Amino acid sequence: MIKRDISPILLEVSTYFPVITVTGPRQSGKTTLIKNAFPNLPYALLETPQIKARATDDPKGFLDKYPNGAILDEVQNVPELFSYIQGIVDDNDEITFILSGSQNFLLVDKINQTLAGRVAVLNLLPFTLGELTTGGYTLKDSMGFIFKGGYPRLFLKKIPPHIYYSNYIRNYLERDVRTIKNIGDLNTFKTFMELCAGRTGQILNIDSLASDAGVALNTAKSWLSILEASFIIYQLRPHHKNYNKRLIKRPKLYFYDTGIACFLLNIQSQTQLESHFLRGALFENMVINQFTKFALNKALSPSLYFWRNNHGKEIDCIIDRGEKLIPIEIKSGKTYTKDFFKGLNYWNKLSGQDPDHSFVVYGGDMNEKLPQGNLVSWDNLKAIMSKI
Repeated sequence: MIKRDISPILLEVSTYFPVITVTGPRQSGKTTLIKNAFPNLPYALLETPQIKARATDDPKGFLDKYPNGAILDEVQNVPELFSYIQGIVDDNDEITFILSGSQNFLLVDKINQTLAGRVAVLNLLPFTLGELTTGGYTLKDSMGFIFKGGYPRLFLKKIPPHIYYSNYIRNYLERDVRTIKNIGDLNTFKTFMELCAGRTGQILNIDSLASDAGVALNTAKSWLSILEASFIIYQLRPHHKNYNKRLIKRPKLYFYDTGIACFLLNIQSQTQLESHFLRGALFENMVINQFTKFALNKALSPSLYFWRNNHGKEIDCIIDRGEKLIPIEIKSGKTYTKDFFKGLNYWNKLSGQDPDHSFVVYGGDMNEKLPQGNLVSWDNLKAIMSKI
């Protein structure tokens, strides 16, 4: 087992809340994480027909068998349990229930209805670069990691990416999407996902996306919400600070895992990725994912943005710490050039910020403090993580 960075915060919040929910994309390692963190709690998988039937027929009797709490996996399958859990922890908040499930939209919806104020919600995403390195996996270059993605079974079972993601997407469409919303034509929805992948790292134009997919605008908005709720995509918002320039106000689109994006783009090998027109966007996506995962593993909301004005000047990522902004440019090239700092030089001059707090993350292996800012290798992001 590869130790997950979220483990310490999971144990900490269990001392504050009687109910903890671990959510995240399907197959991100939630069950393994929870079982190892709470080895003394009994485990019940509510996807198993017999267990589901017992819990549905007699929810109170089912929970009475766990007087000290339990791990309830796929708990959204038995919504009757939530109100009974509420009553139990209201009477005795020393009891601990750990809830998890792959259909996050339904799970969180039930939690908000019945357990608000009693539950801590943590999000577990696929492996970080740091987790893999600590776990003994050598990552030779960024493109290999981008193509493969970070899902645990890819590493622990050594499943080829095209086999893994083919089954992953099929299960996602047939099980999660149908449950969240009764979509009749899953082929059109899959095409919509592929079109989203083609817009990785780009300003989101929903009208164009809907037109290309052949669906209504409201349908496109609904489908984007489904993809976000199920941890397939997320939107990076533009930073609001003006600096007396007109700014782009639409978000950028990213995937929580670049392996899924590569599969949807029909990228079939690392070699193909190396020359793909979205190579730079996928590298940018991978780096921003690491910052997102770092924040979520600390139970923090990622305060990540991008900045672009109407003249095309852009900063790929800004970490907003309230009193300080950390601008980051992301370049997939392996050979450093001074042009890497061109956008940062413009932004620092405009904002009056010290270049010492600026970073360029690139595909090479140098780590150096330069007059224009800090040059950081893709596999050495710790220098920036401390700023989040």
